[in-house]
Amino acid sequence: MSAKVPLLDLRPQYEPLRDEILTAVTRVCDSQRYINGPEVQAFESEIAALLGVREAVAVSSGTDALLLALMTLGIGPGDEVVTSTYSFIATAMSIARLGARPVFVDIDPTTFNLDPAAVTRALTPRTKAIMPVHLFGLSADLDPLLDEASRSGVPVVEDAAQSIGATYHARTVGTCGTVGCFSFFPSKNLGAFGDAGLLVTNSAKVARRARVLREHGMEPKYHHVALGGNFRMDALQAAVLRVKAPHLAAWTDARRLNASRYVRLFQAAGLDDHVVLPCEPNGCRHVFNQFVIRTIDRDGLRRHLDARGIGNEIYYPFPLHLQPCFASLGYRAGDFPQAERASRECLAIPVYAELTLEQQQAVVDAIAEFTLTPTPSTTHAIG
Repeated sequence: MSAKVPLLDLRPQYEPLRDEILTAVTRVCDSQRYINGPEVQAFESEIAALLGVREAVAVSSGTDALLLALMTLGIGPGDEVVTSTYSFIATAMSIARLGARPVFVDIDPTTFNLDPAAVTRALTPRTKAIMPVHLFGLSADLDPLLDEASRSGVPVVEDAAQSIGATYHARTVGTCGTVGCFSFFPSKNLGAFGDAGLLVTNSAKVARRARVLREHGMEPKYHHVALGGNFRMDALQAAVLRVKAPHLAAWTDARRLNASRYVRLFQAAGLDDHVVLPCEPNGCRHVFNQFVIRTIDRDGLRRHLDARGIGNEIYYPFPLHLQPCFASLGYRAGDFPQAERASRECLAIPVYAELTLEQQQAVVDAIAEFTLTPTPSTTHAIG
């Protein structure tokens, strides 16, 4: 019986920072300033410097960051936004909530990110934005997307919810397009103690508009110049993130070390021809929010790992074009074969920063036990 390994364990990250975090929370409680205010403003300044971007607008969640970005750019009914069909629901939901149409395209089967050629084919006169997703911690191939956006005269909204700290040819993801959006959901590489998010931009005009819309479209108080929303970040979340953000680089390095160690362990176990591991294209720096493997009998492997107490998760079991909430868009099974195949074959295994060598060995041993054991009806090799 292998040792149990959780998909994510936040306690080892929290315990060394406990006193500092509680001090920060107490500071907010003593101030009695719980919404926006100096704590949020300080976080915005610090995170902008960390990311190397001019403007940072703290918001209530990564989902709200996406929604606010599109609202700020004036996206609305009749507009189209080209995006990936292989992502979390928030990517496309933010488009649809404004009455615009998500135009899905297929993914590159190696990176799981948008296929730039497919994006070019999907553009129409109604296209008002391109929304690449930097999935699992790896940058999308941005240069061709930015070039196409420039030719077409449309903005790029980067969904960097899973990829804070990732880079693309030395540029920080989320800062390359018109607007970038981040999530601080607790499981992210930089996680809050609840929901929180961030919109970043190098445009002072875009940032100013976003700040107005973030607070009910109000400027000045009780004078509403636009229909906005309540997208404000709690000061308590900002205080926690201010404590944690200086540690992001070290946590990222640890995740990358764990990813490299997995590669060696999988090779040593003789799994090269049976399991496809994550890639890191030249010029990209992967931050491994998830470590996602591919194998033919993904569901059988998952049952095996569950039985042995090895944490795992499917990201994502259904691509967005096959979700019931988007049935009215008219997509069908087979429209985007690479995304559909990924949804059948991909499985995330533990990669958090504090994972030990012994835990990683237990994960690989369990996968090898299932994958290398022949069965009468199943082969686990993947091409």
